[in-house]
Amino acid sequence: MLNICLFEPEIPQNTGNIARTCAVTGARLHLVRPLGFDISEKAVRHAGLDYWKDVEIITHDSVDAFMADYASRRLYFFSTKGRKTYSDEIFPDDCDVYFIFGRESRGIDEKILLAHPESTLRIPMRSDERSLNLSNSVAIAAYEYYRQIGFPGMQMAGELTTRKWEEL
Repeated sequence: MLNICLFEPEIPQNTGNIARTCAVTGARLHLVRPLGFDISEKAVRHAGLDYWKDVEIITHDSVDAFMADYASRRLYFFSTKGRKTYSDEIFPDDCDVYFIFGRESRGIDEKILLAHPESTLRIPMRSDERSLNLSNSVAIAAYEYYRQIGFPGMQMAGELTTRKWEEL
């Protein structure tokens, strides 16, 4: 199973978009405190996040606590500082995989990246731009993982509402 982990997310709209990606793919969402927003039931209801109930959300007290609890897992850190691209990595499909993303303003602490050089991945982009939006980065990474393992449990074809594809 894919686990999306957000270290200290700051922007609620990004986390909402990421939760929607988790809902449509079946990924689990880990939120690591401190959070830059409220995720109480009232706040989520007020924001109109009707898919929030479809996401398994696990919260963690701190980055240090998460790293201590999950150190033995298959962790991949997404950062503009990575030396390898996400598309060059072959992700395992026989165990839980954790894709970790840092806060919007600063990313993942470099001491963590230095401790995991072979599992720090980057999404290629032009060198004169700072970075992609966090929710876009999560979607790119998640769909690459699911592409590699054959999109299990996902609907692979759609239907028109006004006609049948066979009629064309």
